[in-house]
Amino acid sequence: MTEKSVSSKAVEQVPGDDPATWLREVLRGNRQSGKGGTYAVCSAHPQVIEASIRQSLEDGSVLHVESTSSQVNQFGGYTGLTPNQFAQQLRSAAQSAGLPAGHILLGGDHLGPFPWRREASSAAMEKACELVRSCVVAGYQKIHLDASMACADDEKTGPAEQTVADRAANLCQAAEEGQRELPAGSSQVVYVIGTEVPAPGGESLDAQAPAVTKPEHVHRTLEIFQQAFAKQGLSSAWERVIALVVQPGVEFGASVVFDYNPARARSLSDALSGHPDVVYEAHSTDYQSPSALAQMVKDHFAILKVGPWLTFAFREAVLALGAIERELFRTKPGRGLSQVREALQAAMLRDPSQWQAYYRGEEEEIRRDLIYGYSDRCRYYWHDPPVQEEIALLLDNLARLPIPLTLLSQYLPAEYEAIRAGRLQALPLNLIQEHIRRVLRVYAGACAAGPT
Repeated sequence: MTEKSVSSKAVEQVPGDDPATWLREVLRGNRQSGKGGTYAVCSAHPQVIEASIRQSLEDGSVLHVESTSSQVNQFGGYTGLTPNQFAQQLRSAAQSAGLPAGHILLGGDHLGPFPWRREASSAAMEKACELVRSCVVAGYQKIHLDASMACADDEKTGPAEQTVADRAANLCQAAEEGQRELPAGSSQVVYVIGTEVPAPGGESLDAQAPAVTKPEHVHRTLEIFQQAFAKQGLSSAWERVIALVVQPGVEFGASVVFDYNPARARSLSDALSGHPDVVYEAHSTDYQSPSALAQMVKDHFAILKVGPWLTFAFREAVLALGAIERELFRTKPGRGLSQVREALQAAMLRDPSQWQAYYRGEEEEIRRDLIYGYSDRCRYYWHDPPVQEEIALLLDNLARLPIPLTLLSQYLPAEYEAIRAGRLQALPLNLIQEHIRRVLRVYAGACAAGPT
């Protein structure tokens, strides 16, 4: 069977053309049986997006992609993209691959005042509300309302719970206003509330395993938020709150991964019994084992977020191809070799703002973590022009000669096996895509039906 015929068959298996409704049906099924969920790709990297589109076509699943308030906002974020531009790029890439627009679920992660937290809360919230509205107008259908971070005039420990809830309701009001700007019959936006995870960008230190959210916090958060929504006349919007962000005890730092422990999270999972209309959204699930992710879905952590692991895989593939390039061309006169790793490290050292607060230790240890750390802070630097130039040179060099299977066996052994089995062509971009999709398949498997 050809790839095209597989893709066409897969698309037909997606229920309906309203991804927000599809999501609610998936989550309802999870609450009833502990099976089925969705994973959200939290990355704006073009190769990650392309791999995710291909994976959705193969699986017959909705493509669920989310951008954070730092990645994409009305001022461009660190990607340089506004919500409308990001949405258009995603839809264009999906259309080129044959994935219909109705099979894309676009979400906003940690939408709130985080990018403007050094400003007074009134100014930061004004910008955050405009971000949320612009996301909805651009076609985002799932919004994580996160007003938990401290602004310049808040206490250093962060705003009080009631203040967080009231600000989240203000954000929701902005989203509802954006909804009214859409054509009649447009899908209604669904919401995620709460935050018991690190701020956008990830954990900063390799510390002890994070504490699991207490059940009483779940009940209190839902009660306070519901009251805040009702006070602002948003009771109908509250009915579209589908998930609560909690901390199930999973996290990662530069060199450590804290694995999911079902026993530690059992009381948290059981706490949902009194709230039949919501599930948990789990952030920082990167690098968890397949069995752990499947168990999380069974325990009603039915929305799994993944981001750094995907660009971590991209980096692995690119540097492996760099090693292959050196084997092929280092003795050929007049042929310059790419220096991707060196350019990437140089970009990070020129501008340490995206990693300096995240890495500690000796200079050599930090330099190693810059490139290889689980925190994957180098993901912020792939768009740097000198880095892009080196990647282009790498791909150009590798297009000049067939890549020997023996070198693939050495540097990309999983892709070598796929080539030997006839599932993959030994082309550089195909190899990168396959390496990213190895991660995506872990999440697709965990979300398909849960553990047996």
